[in-house]
Amino acid sequence: MDEVLWAAGRAGGFVALALFTCTVLLGILNRSGRPVAGVPRFSLTLIHRNVSLLALVFLALHVGTLLLDPFAKLTLTDVVVPFLGHYRPFWQGLGTVALDLAIAVVLTSLLRHRLGYRAFRLVHWLSYALWPVAVAHGIGNGTDGFNGWFLGATVVAVVLVLAAVAWRLSAGFVESARLRQGSAS
Repeated sequence: MDEVLWAAGRAGGFVALALFTCTVLLGILNRSGRPVAGVPRFSLTLIHRNVSLLALVFLALHVGTLLLDPFAKLTLTDVVVPFLGHYRPFWQGLGTVALDLAIAVVLTSLLRHRLGYRAFRLVHWLSYALWPVAVAHGIGNGTDGFNGWFLGATVVAVVLVLAAVAWRLSAGFVESARLRQGSAS
């Protein structure tokens, strides 16, 4: 049974990271307001939100199975307070930081209408910190962190996210509000 928990924890972490990569890419694409293969913008928003929720499910699977796994020896304190773990505390702590950031983004998303759009966006920008921290955690703390398949997938993800962020920061990126204003003139 222990091997099943360990495998589920590893798989959950990998799938969560892949889905968080998709979430970042979809978020940037959604912010641009550009149509994608005939998908209306509201649908892109829903896809972004649903992929994010699915990523959280796999993150919960990752953390939950490792909490139950006697080999991992993960404690609730390790999950909540960064850098206190016994196994590779720095790298494990990065995972805790990523989890804490994910919780902050989710809570502000759920409270978006009560907090206001400005506060929501400010906290939502933490996603740009969450993702590389989670990647570093996967490489430094993961059992498969230096396996060829994991490093290959990570390189592809990093290239895609860096390209999307570069586009997001470029002068050619027009946010949806400015895009709508430009087309109304």
